[in-house]
Amino acid sequence: MSQAFPGPYGGPVTGHVPVLRLGEVLLVTLQGDLHDSTAQQLQQDLAETISRSGATGVIIDISGVEIVDSFLGRVLAEIAGQTELLAARTVVVGMRPAVAITLVELGLSLPGVHTALSTEVAMELLTQHAPSSRYGGLRQESP
Repeated sequence: MSQAFPGPYGGPVTGHVPVLRLGEVLLVTLQGDLHDSTAQQLQQDLAETISRSGATGVIIDISGVEIVDSFLGRVLAEIAGQTELLAARTVVVGMRPAVAITLVELGLSLPGVHTALSTEVAMELLTQHAPSSRYGGLRQESP
């Protein structure tokens, strides 16, 4: 079951990227160019949604993005950093070969960002390595 997190007035908001909830995972699909204000709003929306929902993972689908520049690379790295501080992980999916080549040619590293070829693989990655406790890390088994 998925749940979209609407804007403050209940509907989609211009300049916002929709954030869908799939269990404990949030799904964001980027389409086209991401402007400065939209990127900042996305970072804020994701942080608030993770905090409010207790999500343990974020999947960012960039299959609709044809060009990745240093700005988008920095935004992805910042989102991953914020997500990690909120005890969740980020997986980027749908990267086109040209985008991967561009990122390598730009010398961009994306610390904290995991990648997967599809959303299904990303879901498996996040659910297989999900923390056993939202706040405590490892779960202790009783004897």
